[in-house]
Amino acid sequence: MAHSLSIAFIGTGVMGRSMAGHLQRAGHVLHVHNRTKDKARALVDAGARWHDSAGSAAAEADFVITILGYPADVEATYLGAGGIVERSRPGTVLIDMTTSSPVLARRIAAAAATRGLSALDAPVSGGDVGAREARLVIMVGGDEEAFTRAKPILDLMGKNVARLGPAGSGQHCKMANQIAVAIGMVAWVESLAYARKAGLDPAAVHASISGGAAGSWAMTHLPLRVFREDYAPGFYVKHILKDMRIALDSAAELKLDLPGLACAKRLYDQVSARGWDDCGTQALYRLYTS
Repeated sequence: MAHSLSIAFIGTGVMGRSMAGHLQRAGHVLHVHNRTKDKARALVDAGARWHDSAGSAAAEADFVITILGYPADVEATYLGAGGIVERSRPGTVLIDMTTSSPVLARRIAAAAATRGLSALDAPVSGGDVGAREARLVIMVGGDEEAFTRAKPILDLMGKNVARLGPAGSGQHCKMANQIAVAIGMVAWVESLAYARKAGLDPAAVHASISGGAAGSWAMTHLPLRVFREDYAPGFYVKHILKDMRIALDSAAELKLDLPGLACAKRLYDQVSARGWDDCGTQALYRLYTS
């Protein structure tokens, strides 16, 4: 980077901590806030300044980046009293990297514009490994000039950074991604459940079909976890359910029927009802085998 920027980073969980670390190592000044202070400890120890609220951090920054849990968290953090929109200085670029609602992204952008701010919705794909290795896919919606300003920062965290259109477009792109992910989970699970029921070795079937037309990232990687009964989260059941709810709400707004997604949602509702919310998405396989 040509010069050091002041960046507020809100949300220093597993992904956010790695993403903020890349910005810090590039020489930028970080102002951090997280609901659990201990999760920001490594960043603070490396020189980041801790703030007791998101609004306080935003007030010091040229750019504000958030990666939070749920749309309700995003709404409160940006639009609540003393929040990011209220406290940020005119000219600041706000970048929400949470997977959230396209409608909310447009609301934030409109509220930001009234205060001389720019807002981008920039959800990511790639998980904790992509965050750690700075090779996230970053899908951006918002003003083109703001995107141009923000891109050098986004490039420090991802390898595939693209603007898809105006506010909300990044979230719509992420919904398209999550629709494919959710339906793809049903595909590999039912494929291998069928093989098992037919008396075949699912691992052998997986080795035969995963490199062909049936292949996908999920088909390649996730069966290897269930074969060793590893249901630890790479991506939580509760989070894919959140994303499917957003996608179905967005599809309804667009007057689009998505029966495949609705089916995947019903199945994951059953997974959740079994108490497996904090398992990885591969826990869907347990519905068919337990």
